Amino acid sequence: MRLSELKAAGRTPSLPLNITLADAAGSAELQLLSLLRVLPGQRYVGAGIWRGKPVLAKLLVGSNAARHFQRELDGVKLIAAQGLTTPQLLADGLQEGEGGWLLFEYLENAQSLGAAWAQVEALAPLAEQQQQVLGEALGAVAQMHAKGLWQADLHLDNLLRHNGQLYLIDGAGIKAETPGQCLSRPRVLENLGVFFAQLPKRLEPFTEELLVHYLLANGEHALPLEALQKQVDKVRAWRLKDYLDKAGRECSLFSVERSLSGLRAIDRKEVAAMQPVLEQADSLIDQGHLYKTGGAASVARVEVGGRQLVLKRYNIKNTAHWLKRFWRPSRAWHSWIEGQRLRFLDIATPKPLAVLEQRVMGLRSRAYLVTEYADGPDLLECFAPFVASGDAPDEQLQALLRLMQQLIRERISHGDMKGHNLFWQDGQWSLIDLDAMCQHATQLSFAAAYARDRARMLRNWPSDSALHKRIDQLLPRLAE
Repeated sequence: MRLSELKAAGRTPSLPLNITLADAAGSAELQLLSLLRVLPGQRYVGAGIWRGKPVLAKLLVGSNAARHFQRELDGVKLIAAQGLTTPQLLADGLQEGEGGWLLFEYLENAQSLGAAWAQVEALAPLAEQQQQVLGEALGAVAQMHAKGLWQADLHLDNLLRHNGQLYLIDGAGIKAETPGQCLSRPRVLENLGVFFAQLPKRLEPFTEELLVHYLLANGEHALPLEALQKQVDKVRAWRLKDYLDKAGRECSLFSVERSLSGLRAIDRKEVAAMQPVLEQADSLIDQGHLYKTGGAASVARVEVGGRQLVLKRYNIKNTAHWLKRFWRPSRAWHSWIEGQRLRFLDIATPKPLAVLEQRVMGLRSRAYLVTEYADGPDLLECFAPFVASGDAPDEQLQALLRLMQQLIRERISHGDMKGHNLFWQDGQWSLIDLDAMCQHATQLSFAAAYARDRARMLRNWPSDSALHKRIDQLLPRLAE
């Protein structure tokens, strides 16, 4: 096929694909065997065979192909010119009306630092294995900065381990201040802000310790922690907004369909599993283990393909109820977004998998939400033996304190802190039932909402009980 035909190939073209490309040695076919990253109609990145050699192919099509090709080529040349390790560019070309291509040496069995981090992320904060991955990354970033370069799209998947070396990839994001001269301190702080903003917030107390890995490779500037933290906060706020926007549109992370008859959003990795769930949601609820039925919502634990899920249906009780609900986002959608918010902020909640709003001529009616199942005991069950004595396990009490501190830090109120909405999982309290959750714009509004959350939490136990008094002493208070 011709390169330009990729523009209409969509997100999942049939493989293998044979694409005719031309270089100085004449035309030859690229056999594309797998796809690693796709931006439909614009960019296709995958592994293939070119003139008998395995290659990593970046294929650029569409109206912006020439601009994207030049950015990638310029970045690759900048990395190579400064002597930094990067895969060799074997062939490249740009043909008007067709598109552009860059073919790199294929690094067999290479592992991205993103994949390496995924294997150790769940360990205790700054475990040795975590420090090794992040230390490698910061050393590579420092080497770039020492040469006057920075990666605008800085993340761990743009660094590859291969045969004991670390390779820089993705030339499109490579920028230069003065090649060969160390970056200025403001630019260093800005780029490091991008790096640290992508790490879980629980690692924030270890920023100074991690920064040592950077300074060992590039000690040109003093890097004040306060200035760096300002950059981290700025980038993190932008990333959160961008992520929540993506949760509502078609992209590499989410499959989203909107029409007059409905709105459907699914975690892209879960599309094959969740489509059948949404299609038969009512029958699954009827057959599942019901926690709540009738009224404004029906909630059930269901089993699909040997997997436990929670399926929640938001009902329309009558015409008056519909008139209140049809014109605004459903509670299912609100819970979908708030669940994504919590997970982005590293606050435990069952993973939101899919959401569906049924609509009639664009007007909302029933809605459904699918999440992972929280299989631990809830707060009331965990603390029931200790109501009289107050001697609840210290691990669980400290985890409860950490959760409330996280919510305070992010100015998030839950709206219904009854004990059945907190589950003990993996050494932390996981929040469910996010219908009324809110991230507040001001401390004033948050303080009042937090006071209500705190009071509702304490009402889980008799006011004269030892446990009530102990938790009252434990939980932070805010001035309203």
